Amino acid sequence: MPAVALLGPRQVGKTTLALEVAESRPSIYLDLESAADRAKLAEPELYLSQHADKLVILDEIQRTPELFQSLRGLIDAGRHGGQGKQKGFPKKSGRFLILGSASVDLLKQSSETLAGRIRYLELAPLDAGEVPRDQLDALWLRGGFPDSLLANSNAASLRWRGDFIRTYLERDIPQLGPRIPAETLRRFWTMLSHQQGSLLNAASLARALAVDGKTVAAYLDLLVDLLLVRRLAPWHGNVRKRLVKSPKVYVRDSGLVHALLGIDDHEALLGHPVAGGSWEGLAIESLIGAAPPGTEAYFFRTSAGAEIDLLLKRPGEHKPWAIEIKRGLSPKLERGFYLACDTINPQHRRVVYSGSERFPLSENVEAVALPDLCEELAST
Repeated sequence: MPAVALLGPRQVGKTTLALEVAESRPSIYLDLESAADRAKLAEPELYLSQHADKLVILDEIQRTPELFQSLRGLIDAGRHGGQGKQKGFPKKSGRFLILGSASVDLLKQSSETLAGRIRYLELAPLDAGEVPRDQLDALWLRGGFPDSLLANSNAASLRWRGDFIRTYLERDIPQLGPRIPAETLRRFWTMLSHQQGSLLNAASLARALAVDGKTVAAYLDLLVDLLLVRRLAPWHGNVRKRLVKSPKVYVRDSGLVHALLGIDDHEALLGHPVAGGSWEGLAIESLIGAAPPGTEAYFFRTSAGAEIDLLLKRPGEHKPWAIEIKRGLSPKLERGFYLACDTINPQHRRVVYSGSERFPLSENVEAVALPDLCEELAST
């Protein structure tokens, strides 16, 4: 087990997680946005060596990336018989829990400095496999950020998401390095929300923003690296078909989609053109989150119209799961799904829909509720 774990992104309930971890063993929590806590680490080796018998939780590590060098020395000293033995503390593993934003530079620096000493865990928003089934509609509307999902009202939830978007654009992203005008990045993020689940059309986005294609690619790379946008790759298997080569793009949290588009309640959501793409995005994030680590995710589309919304190839399996996503209680499959399945010959064929019962749609194809398919992917 690695000596250090890095969890991200910054905004998803990290303090709650840290407190839960702290309850399970002796620990000390340092918030590196606090001047007082940063002052304690003026001599990091001296201070941290005094707490070698505890789990040290370092929150907002992106504020002090220079700590990585000190952590490397302390970890190596513990591995070779230095600090860490007292009070039965396991000197070789689990000594530091590091929480921070998924900054590209931070991830690069931590991987270079702590190679072989660190394990990365992505802390994503809550998904359909993690909330009670009676909260699925609220999850869809409000998204999976805990403070948004559990707000007292839809209006309070929308205010939280609006504040989050503004803070992230105006404070957090500039602190991570990129110097992009906040309003420009917000416009780009909003454009992606309007096109939720569509094929990436970089030229169209570039024209709308009055920038070139390379700039659009840089903006997209940034949002993908910050775990705010998913770029779903097209299937690239060896099939004798003309496959679509452009990726599909999703804003990963449905609540942020709705906040960026000004959708404030279920009635407005159900009447908005983005409803189908928004539901599809929630389902995709939930299913990928439920699948075992190392699962590969794709979509399938040919120029002739054969299409599957999501292909999941789990570790050790030679054939993918073919998953079509439908919003509504009476899912109907188009001919393109069957044509795509004939080409790929998937291991399982599932249709996610908005109902709660499981039933066959045709031979080898089952309609399944989203939480049930999350459980199936996680357990089989």
